[in-house]
Amino acid sequence: MNQSDSSDVFNQIHIDVARNATDDFNLFHDRNRWLRINRNPFNGPIALGFQVESLLEHKVFLHRKTHNENKLIEDNNLRFSNYQFSFVNAVKPGQAISVNIKKSQFTEEPETALSNRITVKAGGALALLGYKKESKFALFLTNPNIPQFGSLIQHPDRSFISGSSFFLKRKYITISNAKNFLCGSLVDQDAFFDPFKNKAVFPEIFPCSLISSALLEKAVIEKHDFERNPLVYMSHKISIDRTYLAQLKSGEALYIIIRQIPADLKNEGIGHAINSPYHYECYGLMEDKTILYRALISLAPLEQILNSLKK
Repeated sequence: MNQSDSSDVFNQIHIDVARNATDDFNLFHDRNRWLRINRNPFNGPIALGFQVESLLEHKVFLHRKTHNENKLIEDNNLRFSNYQFSFVNAVKPGQAISVNIKKSQFTEEPETALSNRITVKAGGALALLGYKKESKFALFLTNPNIPQFGSLIQHPDRSFISGSSFFLKRKYITISNAKNFLCGSLVDQDAFFDPFKNKAVFPEIFPCSLISSALLEKAVIEKHDFERNPLVYMSHKISIDRTYLAQLKSGEALYIIIRQIPADLKNEGIGHAINSPYHYECYGLMEDKTILYRALISLAPLEQILNSLKK
């Protein structure tokens, strides 16, 4: 059977908490500044993409628990969590959110994996679609080409790393920010943190959500005009290593490096017909340069999307 839940609703306070926890200053989420966005069709602030994905992470977590699938993951060493989502429409405050998780599919050929198709509706309209898949190896950026940067701490924060096209954003992971992000995502923080049991397990999407802040900081350096040329997510493709995630401690630095890459001919999401140049290769590196996660993030100019809808 499919699992569906239509009782979830983001209010503006949830959006504010999530964006503050991740330093996401995108105008689309700001209760005061959304009006400055050129041709904004949403008539108000909208939820963060990673905020919605965090809710989905927890829904799948509950699905796995209900169907006793965690042992299957452990026995097969499916250490990577992979998310692939296309953004079809925005999720607005006050809209009822319906999440549908299809029956889990376990395969051994050509690769061992456990996967679920997922759709999200907001206010009855399709908002996201894609899947979450557990695998032995990362499904995205399988052969990362990361130059030898030397010690990451020596490179200035919010700057391009000398001799490369990578932009660096340094963030310090804290339990308090993770808890706030979970609260903003309508997720019970007790599933991850319990001081009485000395339990502190960071959720998968939280460190990935800091990509938004890095992209925004990079755009500021490049003097991008957020009001005249707003960008929206087309798709997220993320692989995160749960083994390294379990080692993450509060107060540790996470080094997010991103660079713009050529367009993928298989663009997906609301901008699937848009020839957008805004595609990024992203990595979350720990202090010893261990790759905690890798992600392919695609955005499209809002103006191009609106113009394409008229055709």
